[in-house]
Amino acid sequence: MGAGLVTERDAKPPRQAKAPSWRLTAPDNVLTQGLVVSGFSSLPYAQALFLCFGWATTEEKGRWLQALQEVAPITDADGGERRTAAIAFSYTGLERHGLNREALASFSRPFQQGMYQEDRLRRLGDRFDGAWQGTVIKDGPRWSGNTVPRDADGNGPPVVTPTTVHALLLLYAREKTEVNDWAQAVEMTLASHNVAVVHKRALDLQFDHNIAREHFGFADGLSQPLPYGDSVIMSNGDKSERDNWHGVPLGEILFGHRNVHHEDAPGPIVKDDDIARAANLSQAGAPVGFLNFGRNGSYLVVRELHQYVAEFWGALEDAAAKIRKQERDATYITADWLAERIVGRDIDGNLLCPGGTLPPNKYDMPQNDFGFFDDDRYGLGCPLGSHVRRANPRDSLAKNENAKQTLLNAANSHRILRRARKFGPPPTRRDANDNQERGLLFMCLNTDIARQFEFVQQTWILNKNFATLFDETDPLVGPAGPFTVPQQPLRRIVDVRTFIQMAGGEYFFLPSIPALNYLALL
Repeated sequence: MGAGLVTERDAKPPRQAKAPSWRLTAPDNVLTQGLVVSGFSSLPYAQALFLCFGWATTEEKGRWLQALQEVAPITDADGGERRTAAIAFSYTGLERHGLNREALASFSRPFQQGMYQEDRLRRLGDRFDGAWQGTVIKDGPRWSGNTVPRDADGNGPPVVTPTTVHALLLLYAREKTEVNDWAQAVEMTLASHNVAVVHKRALDLQFDHNIAREHFGFADGLSQPLPYGDSVIMSNGDKSERDNWHGVPLGEILFGHRNVHHEDAPGPIVKDDDIARAANLSQAGAPVGFLNFGRNGSYLVVRELHQYVAEFWGALEDAAAKIRKQERDATYITADWLAERIVGRDIDGNLLCPGGTLPPNKYDMPQNDFGFFDDDRYGLGCPLGSHVRRANPRDSLAKNENAKQTLLNAANSHRILRRARKFGPPPTRRDANDNQERGLLFMCLNTDIARQFEFVQQTWILNKNFATLFDETDPLVGPAGPFTVPQQPLRRIVDVRTFIQMAGGEYFFLPSIPALNYLALL
């Protein structure tokens, strides 16, 4: 690759087949928001509208959701729509909406505390000893749910952001003008009900030979968990079976279904009353006198991540030039070579392995059914601390052959379902700083924030002793520091800088369709 960001690829023959995807069976398909099952890849343009509730009366509170359903009906998981919408609420949004204390207390602790509680910020690597870290934009994040600690162990005063977000509304369409016009109409409707759009991001999902790319130019979103269970069926009509490499029970993604602990994933509950029954909430899994407010819902983790493309490639050009100057035989080391080892895959998403990359699978897509233990145990292809290895270690942490499956199963108990999209204009040159804001609106679904998202971030991404390493974190999304590239006969240690910064984030509740009806009736 030269100085320009390469987006064109040599022509490839069209794929003869497409890998089957998963979907929900009736009745769960019409009770669940479509975002859970689909990333809406056929709808490349989207708008993320961050909402703040400003109503003064109970009547206004009840009407806005009804008005929203008229202009932007929330899409279920039955599929087939030309345009779609999804909505999720922060803790303060549910509180502002009138959900009572008893119901709010039934949500998980991370959701009640919010992403900006001091202990949670420390786990996520955002803030230590009262100071924002280099992985956060200057002066701290711009938005959050502004959740206030409500108990004695809240650990001091809350961290407050300039903008409060009560809900996130996502709109998807096939054309950019269509989604922009739709978002404008929605914003006008919401304003008439004292719901303000306090932040927005235009999102897109453009494909290059069936591969989505993030702003650094790398293939993105290649590895996803594959849910299975009684409510799951494959798109080709086959019964869902547990996939050895990526299989997770549906309860890892949706409340009220069996999870990795062989129990129905616990979610929030509400009192059994006329409103709850009118909303068609289920009793399944709820104690006597309550209905299941969480069933077929999930937690949506959202983090706005800014990417600095020119800084990323400029730093790697400098690092490669330094190595070549020090080592006469290191002519093969370029910025691209270093970038691929930071990520762990080549620019098109093929996993690095000793001697090259894994060949594409039978669908002419990057191979994703692999283990590290057999293919690259010592990281001589895909470095031990690379981003893809940290984000999903698979069986790489096994001490011996007998532990491979156990460690793979353990890794799959922490999987998250990604629904991220990029924002901002694509860079015209990767080496030129055009001062445009661009990045990734990271979004993922999980039913246990602590065991899934926070575990991945704290125990894998930011763990300085991950996989026998010392004093290193993720070279792509972590803070500045050393990055080891194992090679024969010696290893290389490269200093990497901070290329991605968090500008806002929060934990949201993505309600089921019945739960959304319940909120509209409050």
